[in-house]
Amino acid sequence: MQHRNVGLRRRGVVLAAAVAMVVAWWPAGPSQGLTSSGTGTAHASIVPLRGALPNSITADQMDYNGGPLMPSNTDFLVFWSPGGLGAYGPGRPPEYVSGLERYFTDLAHDSGGHQNVDSVSAQYNDATGAHSSYQVTFGGGLLDTDPYPVSQCPVNAPVIECLTDAQIQQELDQFVTSRGLPTDLSHEYFLLTPPHVEGCFSNVAPGFGGCSAGEVPSTLAVFCAYHETTTLSPMVIISDNPFVTGNPGCDDNNHPNGPSDGALVGGLSHEHNESITDPIPNDAWTAGAGPNHGVQTVHGFEVGDVCDGQMGTPLGVAPNGAKFNQVINGHLYWYQEEWSNSTHSCLQRFTPTTAAPTAPFAVAAGTGLKLNFDATGSTAPGGVAKYVWQFNDSFGASTVIRTGPQVSHTFPAAGAYSVGLTVFATDGTSTGAGGIVTTGANGTTPGFTFSPTSPTAGQSVSFTSLTTVSNQPVTTDLWEFGDGTTGSGTSPTHTYAIPGIYTVTLVMFSGIGSAFPGAGAAPITTQTITVS
Repeated sequence: MQHRNVGLRRRGVVLAAAVAMVVAWWPAGPSQGLTSSGTGTAHASIVPLRGALPNSITADQMDYNGGPLMPSNTDFLVFWSPGGLGAYGPGRPPEYVSGLERYFTDLAHDSGGHQNVDSVSAQYNDATGAHSSYQVTFGGGLLDTDPYPVSQCPVNAPVIECLTDAQIQQELDQFVTSRGLPTDLSHEYFLLTPPHVEGCFSNVAPGFGGCSAGEVPSTLAVFCAYHETTTLSPMVIISDNPFVTGNPGCDDNNHPNGPSDGALVGGLSHEHNESITDPIPNDAWTAGAGPNHGVQTVHGFEVGDVCDGQMGTPLGVAPNGAKFNQVINGHLYWYQEEWSNSTHSCLQRFTPTTAAPTAPFAVAAGTGLKLNFDATGSTAPGGVAKYVWQFNDSFGASTVIRTGPQVSHTFPAAGAYSVGLTVFATDGTSTGAGGIVTTGANGTTPGFTFSPTSPTAGQSVSFTSLTTVSNQPVTTDLWEFGDGTTGSGTSPTHTYAIPGIYTVTLVMFSGIGSAFPGAGAAPITTQTITVS
């Protein structure tokens, strides 16, 4: 494989790596799911074409489902073009490339502030106690000059290449691992292909699982961009962003800067924020319940979906006459708002004003397959308004909403299940909690064991994870061993070089999303290991 740096330097740092445009999927009904292969339903979250969503769509809230979020995010842009950067437009480099690099550099510069959209997503947490935050690092832009594989979906002029989701996953997984780039819950790789390089979720005619906005015929088009994790090992957080600048299905042509604005409007910012709050789609923060609209429902929507196309109030007009609604590191931008539980609305920026609730809960075995849940110890400023539970045990299962702290649930079969609880204050401020529970057992269940339990430095430690979660076999494991290294597989081994106390984190992917469509889950679980 051939990879080389785009070659730009800012503040002495090589702009390198891979960023893929993340898109939010307008979830379809059980028979309408996008497919990533001929055999399964895609777990990607897509940004739909403009006008695809009913104007009446609103969410009541985002609920927590038991999976991981990104506590911080280092983003890489991967420009996959065998012919080089010239395919993205005129200039050395083209504005499409330099503009997106500047955007991520600007996000990183203003990290920790409350002045732009990324601050809206910094109000969510996961079962480990980690919180999402506006903490962006730009890893840089990388040029991937690998030849494209043989197209497995339609190539009709002006399309010159059509990549399936499986081909994209394979390329990014190989690209990242061959360069020794990190594969963990803090790094995301955004793939940006040049004009007329399109994609479809599968290689199966006639629909090919849904395709990108520039695909021909246009009846195949479904998405502007999407985000997901690879189902390969190692698991990598990725986003696919085909070139949509100028395409009316994705781009409103309001560009304060240039062609790169089409990528931001078309879904990159949308998917970036959804990756932070829900990196494995439909396993962390989504709308767990909502009204149906034909075969479509808000169930499973992420923070960007319910605000798709909502730009808020313009802040002014750029020198070229375009509107802008964001000022980041002194530069002007235009892209959509994101959802805030705390204000129950879509926002351009957010400053928290109240403390977050707390959400501890206890689990007790009932009769048969019943478990009894009690969140009496939960608190919230102004009092707890409601408790929202997600049991992740059936296809498309809606959340269970209670005004009291106790609930009982009967699972469909014996085994271990990922569960999530969201506690809401009266003003909408929320906190999530979760864990793995096992029928017939009290309390929560560790997601993995390790041996020896009290290792010494230099001694090999063997880890073993659960092989079935939420009634589905675990297909991909992501391990973070707490010393900056990661692993994969159900039974990895690891050696700690120096004594210390390490927190080991595991994510077990067993399906296509707990909230929607609901076949499987990807719970996050941790344990502490003391090395002497």
